[in-house]
Amino acid sequence: MAASSASAPAALPFGARRRAWLTDLPLLLVAVFWGGSYLAAKGITTGQTVVAVLVLRFALVVPVLVAAGWKGLRALTGAQWRGAALLGGILAGIFLLETYGVVHTSATNAGLIISLTMIFTPLAEAAVTRTGPPRGFLGAAALSVAGVVLLTQGAGFTAPSLGDLLILLAAVARTVHVLAMARIEAVRSADSLSLTTVQLGTAVLVFGVLAVAGGGVTPWTAALDFGPREWAGLAFLSVFCTLFAFFVQMWAVRRTSPSRVSLLLGTEPLWAALAGIALAGDRPGLLGLAGAALVLAGTAWGRRSAEADAR
Repeated sequence: MAASSASAPAALPFGARRRAWLTDLPLLLVAVFWGGSYLAAKGITTGQTVVAVLVLRFALVVPVLVAAGWKGLRALTGAQWRGAALLGGILAGIFLLETYGVVHTSATNAGLIISLTMIFTPLAEAAVTRTGPPRGFLGAAALSVAGVVLLTQGAGFTAPSLGDLLILLAAVARTVHVLAMARIEAVRSADSLSLTTVQLGTAVLVFGVLAVAGGGVTPWTAALDFGPREWAGLAFLSVFCTLFAFFVQMWAVRRTSPSRVSLLLGTEPLWAALAGIALAGDRPGLLGLAGAALVLAGTAWGRRSAEADAR
C-alpha cells in the first residue's frame, strides 16, 4: 500500500494537479448537463411538439457553429459533405427516438437505458470486425441488460413502456452512428467542428421537412406558446447541452486522454437518475433502484474493460 501510494497521482506537482482539475471540471459539467437534458426535454415537449422543439433547439445552435467554423466548412470536399450528411440523417433519427421516448417514460429510465450505448458499441464493433469482444464485456453486458429489465418494471413485472422501447432503439441508433463515423473513410480527415456543423444542419433540415410535411404543430406555433419556463428549458438544451458541451469536448480532448474524457462523460446516466429522482419525483421502486444500480455497475465495468483492452 505504501509503495503504490508513493507513485499515485497525488504525487504530481500542484500545478499539474490543478491543470487536471481545470480540465476535468468542465467535462463533469457536460455530463451533469446531459444528465439533466432528459428532464428538460420532458418538461417542454409533448407528443405533438417533438419535431417543433427539435427544430427550435438546433436552429439556435447551427448558425453559431457555422460562424465559428466557416473556413473549415469551405474546405470540406464533396465526399466529406456527403459522409457528414449521412451521419446527420442518423443523428436526426437518434434525436427523434430520444425525444419521443422521453415523452413516454421517466427521465430516470431514459438516462439509464440510453447508457447501454456504451455496451452495444463495442459488442457491435466486435461483430462487424469478427473479433471477440473485450474480456469482461459479456459479463458487463449481461449485468446491464438485467438492470434495464428491472429498471423498466418499477413496482412490478409489466411490459416495458413505449418510451422505454424508443429509448432502447435510440441506444441502438447511437451505436450505428458511432460505427458509421468510424467506417466512412471521408469523414475521418474532417475537423470535428465542420463535421458536427454539417451533421446538425442536416438534422435541422430533416426536422424542418417533417414539421412541414407532418401537418402537426409548427415551430413558430410552439414558440408562441412558450412561456418563461419553456424558453429556459430550450435555452438549457441549446446553449449548455449542445454548444457548451461540444466546445468543451473539443477543448478537453487536446488537454487530456480520450479515456479520461470518456470516463467523465460516462457519468451522464448517474446525473440523469439523480435529476429524475430529486427534481421530477421519479419513484422507480425497489426493483427499479436495483436495476439502476446494475445498469450503472454494468456500464462502468464495460467501459473499464474496453479501455483496458485498448491499452
